[in-house]
Amino acid sequence: FVKRLASYADCYINDAFGTAHRAHSSTALIADYFPQDKMFGYVMENELKAIDGVMENPQRPFCAIIGGSKVSTKITIIEKLLEKVDVLILGGGMTYTFSAAQGGKIGKSICEPDFYQTALDILKLAEEKGVKVVTSPDALVADDFSEEANTQTASVRDIPEGWEGVDISEEGKKLFRDTILECKTILWNGPVGVFEINKFATGSRAVAEAIAEATEKGAYSLIGGGDSVACINKFGLTDKVSYVSTGGGALLEYMEGKELPGVAAIRK
Repeated sequence: FVKRLASYADCYINDAFGTAHRAHSSTALIADYFPQDKMFGYVMENELKAIDGVMENPQRPFCAIIGGSKVSTKITIIEKLLEKVDVLILGGGMTYTFSAAQGGKIGKSICEPDFYQTALDILKLAEEKGVKVVTSPDALVADDFSEEANTQTASVRDIPEGWEGVDISEEGKKLFRDTILECKTILWNGPVGVFEINKFATGSRAVAEAIAEATEKGAYSLIGGGDSVACINKFGLTDKVSYVSTGGGALLEYMEGKELPGVAAIRK
């Protein structure tokens, strides 16, 4: 199949960063048929430059904002970032696992008890590396996962039974904004609330607006990961940040230091 594909062309250009982490016939294998005539397209080239710039030569202070629902899917990237960043902002559903691991009451919020020790280990590693970890002291909590839900503000350490954390609240928004505005390089991967529901999207909007403001003042901002990109698009701020990555899994794996088959095939 690869040989037949290759027979139609004189040169090969890979411009699909979003699939670079997968070993497909049309990306990882076909390049071998063009030893002298293979190259990255402009999107792929810009992706790698943007990510390499942030990970290898960031302006400081360097802040990473990592959100999303689960600690389990972000362990490797968090551990990698702790070697690079000055500040780590943690948001989203994963923060309730951190809160519970430290003895907090989190109501019916999303949680991964199997990762309590992992959460504590991450905090310990951050302390050892001198990385400042920032989490929201408060949460917007809801009694249902819908636009019609009742909501209130609660401490992330004391969420009432029957309620679940769905976003950061006012103290968290201010803390995150102040932290972001102090930084010169900003990486955002993962929303800090259930942004798909407008009622629970104000925290992620505040983060996006703070990143745009910091960028306007001279910071370099990289938005990566599917949900973060969806966030920045939803809030109409795509052209207010430095770079919006087209990669989700590919971006994370590249940042984790893994060799991406689609990239390796062109470079070798």
